[in-house]
Order: sequence, then C-alpha cells, then structure tokens
Amino acid sequence: MSGNEVRKRQARTVVPFRAVPDEVRLLRQAAKAQLRQWGVPHAAADTELVVTELATNVIKHVGEGTSATLVLEWGTERLRVEVHDKSHSMPSVSPAGCDDECGRGLHLLAVVTADRGTVLTAAGKSVWCEIALGPEQACQRMERAVAALEGYRPGGTTTRQGRLRDAVLKESAVELIADLLHWTASCGFDPDDILDQAQSHYEAEPGVAA
Repeated sequence: MSGNEVRKRQARTVVPFRAVPDEVRLLRQAAKAQLRQWGVPHAAADTELVVTELATNVIKHVGEGTSATLVLEWGTERLRVEVHDKSHSMPSVSPAGCDDECGRGLHLLAVVTADRGTVLTAAGKSVWCEIALGPEQACQRMERAVAALEGYRPGGTTTRQGRLRDAVLKESAVELIADLLHWTASCGFDPDDILDQAQSHYEAEPGVAA
C-alpha cells in the first residue's frame, strides 16, 4: 500500500515494506518511478543509493523480515528519504577504514546527501537523509569535486591561486578520471558505459545546457 499527498510544491509518498533483500530492489524501482512522476529523475541515482543503504541496514541491524516504512518527501530544493523501523537502537558512524559495514554505509550516505539524522519515535526510530536538488545539488558537486582533486595531489593546489590553481586542478581531474577508468576496467566493467552513465547524469541535472 502507498499514499500520496501533494500541496504547495511539496509531495509525499509512503511505502510500507518487509525488510528482506528482494524488497530492497522493489523499493529502488518504486523510488525511481516516483521521482519520474514528480519530474526529478536526475535525483534517481543518489536516491536509489540512499534507499538501498537505509533498507539494508534495517535487514542487518533490526532483523530480516521485520516491518518497516519508506517515506519520500519532495520539496522545491530537497528530497527527503526516511526509513521508519521498530527498533530504538541508534546507528553510529564508525571510524573510516573499519570493518563495520553499517559504519561504511553511513559514511557513504554522508557523501551523497546534504543532511541526515535519526529521530526516535514512539514506535521505534526514523533514519532520514536529504538530497539536494537544483542549484544546491550542483554547488555540492562542485565542492566535493574540488575537495577530491585537492586531496588527489597533496600540496599541489593549496599554495596556488587563480588560473595556475585551476590549471593544476584540471590536470588532476584528467589523471583522476584516467585512474577511475583503469579501476573500472580492472573490476570487469565497461569504461565507455561508465562514461556514458556519468554524462547522462550530468546532462539530466537542472541548469546544464543540452
């Protein structure tokens, strides 16, 4: 069962589910279809990742087969993804590099979301994430890209400014993309397919010229 509510540029859909692996795939499909209906398909990749992580954590840390609920709320600038379960146990972020799968998943969510948190409820808890849409999303992508490029070649950009710094970042971007393509091929994926998907995500975002 699901319900929808739309008012003042906001929309909400509620999808109860059973915490089993097969349901996670169906939840991703439902979320993707809902975003298409709302007219924000460019947020599908990040939303599917968030849905997968939150639902999988219910299976691992609350219990397979337990009842849970996915809630999607769309506003003008952000998409909110919530998963409600019946456990009062609060998730925690483990130090980077540890073996805790839930901790790694939460670190991954921190990369793709604008904000996140956990709220205790009378029935259990709600774990939520917000995904930026439109200009805010583009700004976050720029900030993440610069941080990644500056860390990719330590010391190469921190003391440089203006066009020289931009040139160094451009060179780092080319090298990083090349390394990612090598990694893609070594894992058995098609580098051209990865590039096509990245280009499709880029062109689907608001404000990008076709």
